[in-house]
Amino acid sequence: MPGKEDVDAEQIEEVSQCPECGSKHLTRDYERGELVCQSCGLVLDEHFIDQGPEWRAFDHEQREKRARVGAPMTYTIHDKGLSTEIGWRNKDSYGKNIPTKSRAQLYRLRKWQRRIRVSNATERNLAFALSELDRMASRMGLPRNVRETAAMIYRRAVQKNLIRGRSIEGVAAASLYAACRQCNVPRTLDEIADASRVSRKEIGRTYRFIARELKLKLMPTSPIDYIPRFCSELKLSGEIQAKAVEILKQAADKELTSGRGPTGVAAAALYISSILCGERRTQREVADVAGVTEVTIRNRYKELAEKLDIDIIL
Repeated sequence: MPGKEDVDAEQIEEVSQCPECGSKHLTRDYERGELVCQSCGLVLDEHFIDQGPEWRAFDHEQREKRARVGAPMTYTIHDKGLSTEIGWRNKDSYGKNIPTKSRAQLYRLRKWQRRIRVSNATERNLAFALSELDRMASRMGLPRNVRETAAMIYRRAVQKNLIRGRSIEGVAAASLYAACRQCNVPRTLDEIADASRVSRKEIGRTYRFIARELKLKLMPTSPIDYIPRFCSELKLSGEIQAKAVEILKQAADKELTSGRGPTGVAAAALYISSILCGERRTQREVADVAGVTEVTIRNRYKELAEKLDIDIIL
C-alpha cells in the first residue's frame, strides 16, 4: 500500500513489539504518521516525524523545481553524496551561458573540487571500489537496494581492515555477490566473474573470507529464486513459472534439491514445465540461460521426473 513501510523490530527503538498481542510485525504509516500493529490493528505511536524526503517528483519539470533539497544520502558514493559538486554545464543558476573569460576560473574550481573530495588513501580506495561496484551492478542490471547493500558490506570490510593483501576489485566483487544473496536477487559466481575483472576462484575465496569475518548469515540459495529470471530470459508465460515453482517445492519436500547446484535444478524444473505446458524450449536454450551444461539438465530432469512420477512426452 502506498505510504506504508514494513519495519523490522530491530529498527524500532521505542517499541519492539505490540503490547496487546505480542506481535513484532509493525508497520509505519507515513500518510497518517502512525505506528500500527499489523496483527491486531493497535496504534502504538502517532504524530512521529517522517525521516524521508520532504517532496515527491513525477516528471522532469517537478524534479527541477524541487532540486534545492539535493540528492538523498547514498552509500554508493565515497562521501555519501553529501559534498558539493560543481556541474560541467557552463551555465549559471538562471540557465544563461557563463562568459568565456570566467570559464577558465570555473575549470580551475572544478579541478580543485575534484581533488579536495578525495583527501586521503582510505577515501581514494572507497571512491575506486564504489565506482567499480556501480559499474558491475549496472552491467548486470541489479536494482538499487543491492547496490546499497554491497556498498555497506564493502565499507564494513574497510573498517575491519579486511582489504589489506587483497585486490580492491576482488573484495568489491565478493561484496556484490554477498549483497545479491542477502537481497534474494541471486547471481552465480560465473556471472559476477564475467562482469568483474577477477577470476571466479578469487571471488569465491574472498567471499568466504569476508562472510566469515563480518559474520554474514546467508542462507543457501534456493532454486526457486532463479525461476523468475530464467523465465523472463526464455520469454515463458506465468503459467510455466508457477508450474516450475510447484515442481521445485515438491522436490524440496522429498529432499531432491539438497547437495545439487540450484541453477541446474531450477533449469531442469523449467525444462519439464515448458514441455508440460506446451511452450517447449530445448535443453540447449535452457542451458545457455542458466549457465549450466545440457548434461546437467538431462541428469536433473530425469531425477525429478522419476522421483516425482512426472510423465514427459518428448
